[in-house]
Formats: sequence, structure tokens, C-alpha cells
Amino acid sequence: MQAGNVFQFSQNPWLPDVRGLTAAMADFTYERHSHEEYSLGVTLAGRQDFFHNGHYHSSQPGTIILFNPDEIHDGHSGTDETLRYRMIYLHPRQLQPLLNSITERPRPDFRFSQTLLRDEVLCAAILQQVINMEAGDDSGVAPLTLEAGLYRIAERLCQLGGDYQPCSTVSRPDRLLERVKDYIEAHLQSRLTLEDMSQVANLSKYHFLRLFRSQCGITPYQYVLNRRINGARKALERGGSVEDVAYLYGFSDLSHFNRRFKPVYGTTPRQYQRNLRIC
Repeated sequence: MQAGNVFQFSQNPWLPDVRGLTAAMADFTYERHSHEEYSLGVTLAGRQDFFHNGHYHSSQPGTIILFNPDEIHDGHSGTDETLRYRMIYLHPRQLQPLLNSITERPRPDFRFSQTLLRDEVLCAAILQQVINMEAGDDSGVAPLTLEAGLYRIAERLCQLGGDYQPCSTVSRPDRLLERVKDYIEAHLQSRLTLEDMSQVANLSKYHFLRLFRSQCGITPYQYVLNRRINGARKALERGGSVEDVAYLYGFSDLSHFNRRFKPVYGTTPRQYQRNLRIC
């Protein structure tokens, strides 16, 4: 492979049906081919020229490229500048149940209707998901973070397709979800997964996800994150060191801890602890 052509694929054992790709192409050209997965890519630099669905297309930086499974396409840099892009590949058995859990109107064969799209929310979600997958299992990126990233992508696809209907609030507490909340509270310092929580509720993963969001107004990931922030706050109040508390509650580093703590309490963990008055 020539210098300037880089193809870095990533996969996480928690998401076996998802692959990420960070690529740089100077003088490489893809032959016409297809994938069995949905492909969602974001052009970062340069210009990506390609054939797809009987037409030639050009993708500028910030543009999202969408391919359905088994659609023939090729690709190459359309200028002298190195083409850089990130892409995520989602197998239908991963994406389809997630879409159905969000819309509550099952569609047996979801298809992208556009090849090129500009949308800042979806763009950011795709890029962050690939970055999180590349970080690896030792970086502190938890399974729930990866699953939540997929949920954001699927939710935005539903919103853009007009299929999104916010879940109505359930007033009666569900005993199954209360059991899950107890389980989360008892395992805040452990690695929690959507699979674990759905098994506690004795529900399928995506039925659990929909029910939890309907009742609580937030996703399981957001709930776990909130409980961990609260647990970390209490540990700081007991005098625990900021570094130890961050590690104990699953934050990858102090920067990650700061980014999550400050929007909730208005200060960094260290400032919170330093300014705390016990009356």
C-alpha cells in the first residue's frame, strides 16, 4: 500500500455486528463492491468521488454518505488532496431492532432514501462512535457508552426519516424497572451492559430499552451515568481523592470526570470538594 493510504478498522467485542473505519486515501481507488451492512460515513478532508445507485456523487467535508446493504459503489479521492473520512458499518440485525424500538412502528426493511446528507447531529454521532470504538477496551469506554452511541445514531435516523415519535410518559412505576434500578445501584462500580439490565427485567434488550425510556424519560445509559455522578459526589464529600473517585466510578480519566460532573454541579469535582462546607 502506498504512503498516504491508511485504512484503520476497529471492532469492539461488545458490539460484534458493528465495525468502524478511519481512512486516508491519496492514490487508492475502490473497485465496485458492496457490503452486507448499512454504511454511514463522514468526509473529513478532501473530496470523495464515487459511483452509487447508477449515479456519480461527490462528498465534501462534513457530508454524510449513506449506503444500504448490498448496494454497489466505488470510491476515490476527487482532488490532489488526501481524502480523509470515517465510516461505521452496522449489520441489519444490529440496526433494525434498535430502529423498531425507537419508532414503535416496525419497518421490516429499513432503507436510506438519500446517498448524501448534511446533518450536524448525525455527523457528530457517527464520528464519536468510531472514535469510541478505536479507543479500545482498556481506555475506559464502557459497553453502555458504545450502546448509547448506537442509540443516538438510530434515533437521529428516525428523526430525519419522520418516523420518530417521543415515548409517552408512564405514570405507574413498573416493578420490573424498579428491580433494574436496584440492580444498577448495587453495581455502580461494575461494568454494566444493556444485556445485563434487560436480563434483570426479564425482557428483550430493545423492549427493555423502550420501556425504560418511556417510564424514566432518559435512556439506561443516561440513568447509569447520572447515578455514577451522584455516587462520585458522595465519595468526594467523604474525602476521597478526585483521582481515586474518578477511577472507582468508571470515568476514563480526570478530563472525562470533569466533563460529566460540571454540567450537573456547575464546578469541577476538585472545585466541588475544595469549596464544600459541612455544617
